[in-house]
Amino acid sequence: MSEIVNKVAQSGIITLDLEDMVPDREAAHIDVFEQLFQGLILREKDFRAWVKEHDWSAYEDKNIAVYCSTDAIIPTWAFMLIASALRPYTTHVYFTRPELLSALLAERALAEINEDDYVDKRVVIKGCGDRGISNHAYVLLTNKLVGVAKTVMYGEPCSTVPVYKKRNQ
Repeated sequence: MSEIVNKVAQSGIITLDLEDMVPDREAAHIDVFEQLFQGLILREKDFRAWVKEHDWSAYEDKNIAVYCSTDAIIPTWAFMLIASALRPYTTHVYFTRPELLSALLAERALAEINEDDYVDKRVVIKGCGDRGISNHAYVLLTNKLVGVAKTVMYGEPCSTVPVYKKRNQ
């Protein structure tokens, strides 16, 4: 009986799993619109009272998107007050709409990747995980690898879709 050989393990392929790279933290959002007088005006005294009395502990260890869902003009200090009130509970506060939060989180996580680690390597960006990772993250990671890696593929090491192959110079 012949020995079973794992050719994938011997291939030197590096598998990158975005689920491991992009933190999985619960998200929440704060819409400043809810604090506007008649949906139009931010009254400083009322807003400061809300910031002081609000239970910020509900946001502990979450990624927070702070935004205003209307076209009202909100002073910058209002968003800064919210961020300072959240600081004891989380450091993950972003000025963005909730639907863009996952893209910002991916950008932050993938900014730490050193492209030099993948020079002339064969890389598979793993797909089909347990969590929904935004297409934005896949595009960012691909962009970092194209030009340095020998090949970039998508899927699983045993079944990949070619994305990029470095041309011989």
